[in-house]
Amino acid sequence: MRFSGVWLPVITPFKAGEIDYAGYERLVDHYVRAGVSGVIPLGTTGESPTIDEAETEALVEHTVAAVAGRVPILIGVGGNDTRKVVKAVKRLQKHAVQGILSVCPYYNRPSQDGMREHFTRVAEATDRPILIYNIPYRTGVNLANETLLALAEVPNIAGVKDSSGNVAQSLDLLRRRSPAFAVLTGEDAFFYTMLAHGGDGGILASAHVETATFLSVYERMVANDHQGALKAWSRLEPMVPLLFKEPNPVPIKHCLWRQGLIASAECRLPLTRVSDALAKDLDRLVPAGERSA
Repeated sequence: MRFSGVWLPVITPFKAGEIDYAGYERLVDHYVRAGVSGVIPLGTTGESPTIDEAETEALVEHTVAAVAGRVPILIGVGGNDTRKVVKAVKRLQKHAVQGILSVCPYYNRPSQDGMREHFTRVAEATDRPILIYNIPYRTGVNLANETLLALAEVPNIAGVKDSSGNVAQSLDLLRRRSPAFAVLTGEDAFFYTMLAHGGDGGILASAHVETATFLSVYERMVANDHQGALKAWSRLEPMVPLLFKEPNPVPIKHCLWRQGLIASAECRLPLTRVSDALAKDLDRLVPAGERSA
C-alpha cells in the first residue's frame, strides 16, 4: 500500500487511571468520519510507554472494531531491545492491521549499522509494511539518510515518519528517495513546507484539533492549489506550537476534553495535566463543546 495523506497517532483516553475503551472507540470513529487517511494507536501520542501488554492487545482489538475496515491501521511497536520488538511484531500479526510504525531504538544509542540491522530484523518478522520513525530529540540517535535509503531496499520497509527536526536533512531525503518510499512528516510545524517540497503527508498529533483544516491543507496541495493550502495553513500556525509547548499529548488531551470528545484530560504518570497558563492560551484558540460522559 502507498502511505499518504493525514494520519492520526491517536491519544489513549483514561478515566480514573484505566483506559476508557468505549470513549476510545467513539474517538476513533469520530476521526475516521472526519476523513483522516489512517489511524495509529500505541504511538508516543498514545502514551505507549505506560500501556501494558494486555492493554496493548485490547487497544488493537478496539481500534479494529472502531475502524471497521474504513481506513488502514498502523500499530506503534518500538523499543531498544530488538528481540522484544520482533516478538511484539509477531504477536500482533494475528490482528487485522495494515502495518507497523516502529521508532528508532532509544537510550542505548546504537550505531547506524546497529539501526540498519535492527530494522532489517523487524521487517523480517512480518509480511506487512513498516514505517520507520526517526525522532532523534526523543531517542538520542539520528537515523542518517544514507542508512534510511539503504533500508528502503528492504521490500516491506515502505517509508518513514520523519521527525528529524532538521529541514535540510528532510529535504535531502525527499530529493533522494525513490517515489515508492513514502516520507510522512511527524514535525507538525513543517507540514506545509514538506508538502510544498513533495512530501507525501503527515502523521500529525495536532490534527486531533482542527482536523478539517489539516485535511484542507493536504487536499489543496494535492490539487495544486498552493495559495489555498497556504491560506489554510496560516489558520493552523498559531495553534501548532501551543500544542507542543508542554509534553505531548498533554495539551491535546486538554483540547479534546474541552471540546467534549473525551471524558477526562488525564494522562498516566509521569505525564501530568496541562498548566493553568497554557490551558488559558489554548482555550482562546479552541472552542468549547459539550462535555463527553
